[in-house]
Amino acid sequence: MSRALAGLLVVLAVLLTGCASGTSTGTGAGPDASTVTAPRSGPTAAGASTPAWAGGMTTVRESRLPVEARGTLALIDRGGPFPYARDGVVFGNFEGHLPEHRRGYYHEYTVRTPGSRDRGARRIVTGQGGEIYYTDDHYDSFRAVLR
Repeated sequence: MSRALAGLLVVLAVLLTGCASGTSTGTGAGPDASTVTAPRSGPTAAGASTPAWAGGMTTVRESRLPVEARGTLALIDRGGPFPYARDGVVFGNFEGHLPEHRRGYYHEYTVRTPGSRDRGARRIVTGQGGEIYYTDDHYDSFRAVLR
């Protein structure tokens, strides 16, 4: 085998090994491309900077949220009006999935669920420090929203 071919095979093996041990791109098993587990701080897998408050949490880009969640965020940005009487109430974080803060730090907003006869399970929770979290399973899990 020629030296050039042997060198090419070594480079190919290194590249394939690096790809196999990298993060999921959403094309196979594992998390889809809309979510990544954020490092403590620094860039996400997509290259955007992850805020310190999202450290260690699964993240989702705002653009990857359901259209109804993006609509709820637009209402929050505008200060309302909100369609549900409970929108903007204090979120107690009784499940303990979000970082611990004093009562009143977090507020929750309903994300409409098409076909649901009630408020459904989807919520946006905001923190007074600018944090935004999304849950689609009624507080069993959260993703930090990256804007």
